Amino acid sequence: MRWLATLTVAAVVLFGGSANAKPRSVNDKGTMKQCSSSDGKRKCRRVAVFQGHNAVKSTLRTEPLTKPSGDIWLNAENLAEEVKLNIYKADGTFDEASLAKLDELFRCRATGEVRAVRAELYEQLSRIYDHFGGKRVDLVSGLRFNERNSSRHHHASAMDIRIKGVSDREMYKFAESLDNGGMGIGIYPTSGFIHVDYRAPGEPSYRWTDYSGSGSGKSKRKPTGRTQPARKPVS
Repeated sequence: MRWLATLTVAAVVLFGGSANAKPRSVNDKGTMKQCSSSDGKRKCRRVAVFQGHNAVKSTLRTEPLTKPSGDIWLNAENLAEEVKLNIYKADGTFDEASLAKLDELFRCRATGEVRAVRAELYEQLSRIYDHFGGKRVDLVSGLRFNERNSSRHHHASAMDIRIKGVSDREMYKFAESLDNGGMGIGIYPTSGFIHVDYRAPGEPSYRWTDYSGSGSGKSKRKPTGRTQPARKPVS
């Protein structure tokens, strides 16, 4: 059934219902039943599994982003590997050895491909890590080399992440506050993670909610081998 592929062109709007709203009963039309409770009354409605829209320009960040600590504690769920490092050298420039280690954790699970992930994405990851008190960030999906080339995962400029003990809604709202243009931010309430990416040049910022509960890049294909790291560790 290929209905999910068509949902990427759907355009609906925001989150509805209470915090207790739970979607269920996906049908072949790309909608599902969502029920919420308010004042002791239970209400249900059909909602689109995928709801997306361009971000309103007036909601984007206007102040320059402050430099993060550079600290990152990252666990790649699909690889059972983790690192704790700083992406900067003492002089404030990027530490290529640290970026190379992160690139390895972001590698495509299906193919083993390693690419140089956009360094600004790692800075956003560090800001998220800083904001939520230095809790470990779990990487659900990074590079997905075998995905369509319209995906930012394919271009090594996207990440799906979650933090234990932090709601996906909290993470989503903070990630939105980091967008000063050209970012895509999505929330996956069923799977419990958020997506953060940098759009292709010239593309507007985008927001979406996806209730599909997909594996976000998890593939049954076995890795076919690893390429050389996109960044070579340096002294």
